[in-house]
Amino acid sequence: MPYRKQQFVNSGVYHIVLRGLDDNLIFRNVDDYYRGIFSIYEFNTAKPVTIQYRRKARAQLKKELVRGPSSIDIAGVRDKMVDVLSFCFMPNHIHLLIKQFQNDGVIKFMRKIGTGYAGYFNRKYNRRGYVFQNRFVAVPVKDEVQLKVVFTYIHANPTALIEPGWKEEGIKNPEEVIKFLEDYKWSSYQDYIGGDNFPSVTERDLISGLMNGPQGCRDFVNSWIKNKGKIKEFSDLALE
Repeated sequence: MPYRKQQFVNSGVYHIVLRGLDDNLIFRNVDDYYRGIFSIYEFNTAKPVTIQYRRKARAQLKKELVRGPSSIDIAGVRDKMVDVLSFCFMPNHIHLLIKQFQNDGVIKFMRKIGTGYAGYFNRKYNRRGYVFQNRFVAVPVKDEVQLKVVFTYIHANPTALIEPGWKEEGIKNPEEVIKFLEDYKWSSYQDYIGGDNFPSVTERDLISGLMNGPQGCRDFVNSWIKNKGKIKEFSDLALE
């Protein structure tokens, strides 16, 4: 990963966008999406990570918990570098909303994702070379207003899969989009609105409290979707 002049501060919140090289697909099927979600959970540690070892370790832990308390150490307690507040996976890019609490946590976390997932992808598809663009985009979130906007923008991104051009032209069928987003599996939105999708991946207390709980999250996103006139304004704030 090339050197970045941008500095990331502890307790800072950042909207991260990581794109496939030349906007190529980075998720070709369901298994790729699952591996990506597994990656943003397992790579969020300052400790070295071997995915196969982690899988075996988690299986062993489940057995030990069934038998009762144990003193085994399977590296189950992660030395987390960031909190993943929300995420959305699109076919050719990833959105993350993360909060750093270790020095260089954002850089190290994104480096692990970039190299770890790329290794999996290249092995699976018998290819070589880069999978992601060299640099990810990182937008610092400055206040609660922007935090709400970024949260909404990230979870609204799959709209492009059923209404291409929505960011420029507005949303033509808000009710259809609302249902699509609530059913979209590859984001944290279901967990925020009371579902049980990938609950262990995200830390939701901060935003859920700000939004007044699951119904507040749903109401805010739905209102934004129905208000076609503010789409450009909101997307600019999410990416500025």
